[in-house]
Amino acid sequence: MASTTSSSASPVSASGSAQPLGRQLAASPAIDAAIKSIVAEVKAKSAQITDVRGPNPGLKESYDALMARAATVRGRALLYPYIGSGLGNGALVELADGSVKWDMISGIGVQFFGHSDPELIEAALRASISDTIKQGNLQANFEPHAFSEVLLAEAAKNSKLKYAYLSTSGCMANENALKVCFQKHYPARRILAFNDCFMGRSMMMASIGDSHEGRVGLPIVADVDYMPFYDEVQAEGIGQAKFIDRAVGQLAQYIARYPGQHACFIFELAQGEGGFNPGRRDFFKALMDVCKSQKIAVWDDEIQTFGRLPRMFAYEYYQLGEYVDVFCIGKMTQVCATLYTEEYNPKPGLLSGTFVGEGVSFEVGRRVIERLRDGDYYGENGRIERNHARFKEQVKALASRRPEWFPKVPEISDFAGGVGGMMRFTPFGGKKDKVQAACKAIFEAGVVLFYCGHGPYHLRVLPPLGVMKEEDWPRVFACIEAGLAKVAG
Repeated sequence: MASTTSSSASPVSASGSAQPLGRQLAASPAIDAAIKSIVAEVKAKSAQITDVRGPNPGLKESYDALMARAATVRGRALLYPYIGSGLGNGALVELADGSVKWDMISGIGVQFFGHSDPELIEAALRASISDTIKQGNLQANFEPHAFSEVLLAEAAKNSKLKYAYLSTSGCMANENALKVCFQKHYPARRILAFNDCFMGRSMMMASIGDSHEGRVGLPIVADVDYMPFYDEVQAEGIGQAKFIDRAVGQLAQYIARYPGQHACFIFELAQGEGGFNPGRRDFFKALMDVCKSQKIAVWDDEIQTFGRLPRMFAYEYYQLGEYVDVFCIGKMTQVCATLYTEEYNPKPGLLSGTFVGEGVSFEVGRRVIERLRDGDYYGENGRIERNHARFKEQVKALASRRPEWFPKVPEISDFAGGVGGMMRFTPFGGKKDKVQAACKAIFEAGVVLFYCGHGPYHLRVLPPLGVMKEEDWPRVFACIEAGLAKVAG
């Protein structure tokens, strides 16, 4: 196996001088041999996981004890009885009770390359010998800067994004983005966002996110004006131009009502928690044109969408990179970041913190971006589009066999939807109780997936497309069908 170590991971030493001891350690033949031995052992164990299987009866008591311990420290039971064993094979994951399931949610996206990926394990092992686990904001090795270099090189190809500040969560990346926008447009304090948006779980982000359940009992600390997201059914009903004109008109009303008070407009170009809702370029462009004319920052939140659309960045897919002022990324990249243009580069002291992340996360995240860059994932015939087509084929085949499970839902044009690697389908009329029950029944049948939307509700699929095989979709849907059958009764 080729080493994943890159010369970009640390600065070149002065000509003719001895390498620092840390560099010598990283290049040690003994270290290299040990890492390759570990990776080989992982591969050997991982290869034994080849299909879905039920739990080992002999492990039931110990697994139930683990679940009880988890519930005790959390204060409530886990959503699913899911505790991993620490091993998997691509899209298959083994749980601590010995069962194996198809992982079609990928940790909400962090496991795009599946479980026990040998190359990423090697990258993690090489990073793990560093002198510190956590990298500090003010005291770090070169790994966070190497990650930022690779990320910015890709981001800048079709945008004006120039700088990156790293953080330990997507929520904090969003907080930093909001600070950048507020500082630039002080004293403006209002925020524009779409209906059904999701921003994170901090006090501020929960106030912005359009979900009552995420802020029960919390004070509202953000002044937010909500805009309609693109709705394909409505737009086709009244005409695309009229739908866009209405949205632009509503934006103009907010700006007239609060002149000079809007600091930013948050764009999820494909909504995640809100229902895996794709947008449309001319809709976004019309709104962004207004923002530019009114000096309102265009903030693109791609924490869930990054890497999963038919282009690496959603703003590339919709050809909107020239408009983006501030940008957030996370999940698949392992490291979260806020990017911004020269114009939005904040004053010293605005962005800071004790940690920016772990050396292992930076090295694995860098390899993730490089693999996305160098692989066959994007474009009309890329792996993401091919897998999306296989997914839709399976949903439609299932619906043709079981039409009673898929009654028409007026709010959507197709019961198989989403965009790229963000896939959703809508059984049982999108009724919340039925969809939630389906999630659990499908889990028991051997597939991990969640739901999304605020009504109608959908089953959402975030497959590990870095390792997903197109020929495995029928095997996945055989389990899904078995689970749905139990709910249908």
